[in-house]
Amino acid sequence: MGALTKDRIESYLKSITGPSARIVALRVLGKTGKGDQKGYGYGMPILIDFEIAGKPQRAVLHTVNPGPFGHEHISDRAQAVIWDHSSFSRLPRHVRSLDVGAFRCDGSTVSLGDAEEFFLLTEYAEGNGYADDLLRMQHDPRLTPEDGARADALCDYLVEIHSVTGGEPSLYARRIRELIGHSECIMGLIDSYPPTHDAVEQHLLRQIERQCVDWRWRVKDRVHRLKQVHGDFHPWNILFREGTDFVLLDRSRGEWGDPADDVSCLTMNYLFFSLQRSGRLDQNFETLFLQFWERYLSRSGDKELLQVVAPFFAFRGLVMAHPVWYPKLSKDVREKLFRFIISVLNKDRFDPGRVNEYCEEVIQPRVA
Repeated sequence: MGALTKDRIESYLKSITGPSARIVALRVLGKTGKGDQKGYGYGMPILIDFEIAGKPQRAVLHTVNPGPFGHEHISDRAQAVIWDHSSFSRLPRHVRSLDVGAFRCDGSTVSLGDAEEFFLLTEYAEGNGYADDLLRMQHDPRLTPEDGARADALCDYLVEIHSVTGGEPSLYARRIRELIGHSECIMGLIDSYPPTHDAVEQHLLRQIERQCVDWRWRVKDRVHRLKQVHGDFHPWNILFREGTDFVLLDRSRGEWGDPADDVSCLTMNYLFFSLQRSGRLDQNFETLFLQFWERYLSRSGDKELLQVVAPFFAFRGLVMAHPVWYPKLSKDVREKLFRFIISVLNKDRFDPGRVNEYCEEVIQPRVA
């Protein structure tokens, strides 16, 4: 994006105050230089002296630089300035926010000051959710050739996107931090559990949280694992058309992360649907689960995945065991999900062939 020029800033002022707006002078706050410059960089507070119908006015234009501490993504920076606009004027003695806006790629501006909520407009995609396949397989344990082919297609897709390395290395630690502490992830889920429930004991939630914090320290420095990801690769976000042709919905939580996020998200659903049917991973779902893991590990060469996947399984398991989101889930299935979560967190390395053992392991209480 080009620099902020006097003409672009003046055009913006005219759009929100009227055609009589005219810039008299611009300068970066904190610098002694006076007079107009040809252009200004983003992240600098710019003092604007201007006139409206000949009356002198002053304002400061604030932008946010990309960078660490939660400013890596454009959505982070948008969140910051939108929050500022909504809150500055409500606090006594605080400077008022006059508007919040955005710069287009060509340097022109969009005023958002009157916005109350935001929306996203996307294409419409035809197809049937992959969850429909799993629901059918839940009632019919036979595995069709198409079932196996679709699982392979999903696996190969993940291998392909996970082969792309990129992004600022500090994003990896952020993604692991968000996995543990974000309101949509592990700690947020734990806080949203009801205080009392016959299949959810509070000490288990505390134990999971403590173990996940330990896992953060084990995983967060593996920045070489930062890859392109979907971020919410579950069956309701996958639409199949004919055969193995599919399209995806609702990519979440950023472009970059650990491949374990996507792999655990999908394969955990094979376990989830199977537990509801028979209380264990078996028949068609066991075949798909093992087939997926074997194929992914072989084609990606990412054996390290088995050493880091535990907290990602914990996140997905907490979603599935949640009594608010799945109120009709049996107590037995909920308890097995908790056994699976804690057992996997207790292991240094995940073994895809031992899933049923993990679901049956006795949970040993940890000393607080």
